[in-house]
Amino acid sequence: MSIGKETLDEAVRLLREAQETRTPCAPLRERLLPVGDVASAYAVQRAMTADAVAAGRRVVGAKIGLTNPAVQRQLGVDQPDFGVLFADMAAFDGAEVDVTRILQPKVEAEVAFVLGRDLPYDQVTVADVVRATDCLLPAIEIVGSRIANWDISIVDTVADNASSAMFVLGNRPVALSAVDLRLCGMVLEHEGEPVSVGAGAACLGNPLHAVAWLAQTMAAAGTPLHAGDVILSGALGPMVPVTPGAAYEARISNLGSVRTRFTA
Repeated sequence: MSIGKETLDEAVRLLREAQETRTPCAPLRERLLPVGDVASAYAVQRAMTADAVAAGRRVVGAKIGLTNPAVQRQLGVDQPDFGVLFADMAAFDGAEVDVTRILQPKVEAEVAFVLGRDLPYDQVTVADVVRATDCLLPAIEIVGSRIANWDISIVDTVADNASSAMFVLGNRPVALSAVDLRLCGMVLEHEGEPVSVGAGAACLGNPLHAVAWLAQTMAAAGTPLHAGDVILSGALGPMVPVTPGAAYEARISNLGSVRTRFTA
């Protein structure tokens, strides 16, 4: 299926208006995007990205979502999705984040990959990802939704840049060889109290699998990953709503920790 230009433009307008007015919009599915028409949802995402780049924003990588099979089943899909990371979405360990910047914010802990080589191949293996990875960093992804009450289907979240808003990176790079990505444990704390726990296996069995999927998918679309890109590989545990004024810290085995505080 595909949507016409008028429908695409209306979807872009609604998402942009939601961000600018700080008022989430109704779901795009059914009235604009046919349920399950992921290709059209990505067309909306590409249009949003093109507008952002034209306005001067700089792409620095990508994020992978829906890496947990249970969440995939909930949304009726059998693969992850992805969104674009821009330079102005990045923050670093210890940063204070203005919670009003983000609609309906939630946080999740992830492994960030920093690429040292391009990944332009039609068929990308885990071995290719290992060779292309420069280092790993602990990360907190701050997700947000321009769709009211997080009432999302797969087409809603894909069109909305895979619900990505910001990301916070640790400041101590770690070699991939130093981390068992399948077994590494994760604890996400809210003011020192655990609120989300998980492990690398929750992310498609291993975050390397998620990055290989992304690299192959983006190469097939003609937008391959490049050296220097930051890749958020997917949540290691459940995401949790943000409390204004609170601090969150993610700890990942052998990878270290990353912390942020949300200002009201």
